[in-house]
Amino acid sequence: MQLAQPLYQPAAPLAGEQGSVVYPAVKRLIDLGAALLLLTCLLPVMALCALAVLLETGFPIFFRQVRVGEGGRHFTMLKFRSMVADADPRLHQQYVTAFIEGTAAKAGGEVYKLVGDPRVTRVGRFLRRTSLDELPQLWNVVKGEMSLVGPRPPIPYEVEQYRPADLGRLRAKPGITGLWQVSGRSRTTFAEMVEMDLRYIRTRSLALDLSILLMTVPVVFARAGAH
Repeated sequence: MQLAQPLYQPAAPLAGEQGSVVYPAVKRLIDLGAALLLLTCLLPVMALCALAVLLETGFPIFFRQVRVGEGGRHFTMLKFRSMVADADPRLHQQYVTAFIEGTAAKAGGEVYKLVGDPRVTRVGRFLRRTSLDELPQLWNVVKGEMSLVGPRPPIPYEVEQYRPADLGRLRAKPGITGLWQVSGRSRTTFAEMVEMDLRYIRTRSLALDLSILLMTVPVVFARAGAH
């Protein structure tokens, strides 16, 4: 499927952004190799996750959602389905609007994900708490739509509410994990999340990527900020 045209004209490099010809190529090789290895090693775990979803709520097993990637291009992100089939997106859309506007904190905490979402299934809650629902995104990494490390890919209706400065998040390929996830995960304001993503883009390097990957492991096991 052909990717959609960018939603915006790619912004100029961020102030202080480091440029490198070697880094993107090496990072892509690492992403591809690591994603294929992880998909192979975690196949039994993924099969169990798929079976759990199937036994509780039937098909579809995977949740497919259009996200905005590098340069504003659309792609379809994969997850194990953690909500009831055909869940109404309006609840999340309303929350995202409040989160970006900074009013979500007044309603119950500065949390990126909607807490206590009634659409989430019992198996889905477990998959989310353990981050196992994210494993299918390794296929997005293989396809080159995502990276192991980078900003989280937003939903189109989120990007529609971005200020010009916020669009800087789209200068990098989105990642399964990133500086935001290991620094505060979901317990941050929207402004703090953007600031961390822009900081990553300005200073990204193989050493920083490796550091973030290593920090991701204890964060996942601690289930910090997972909902």
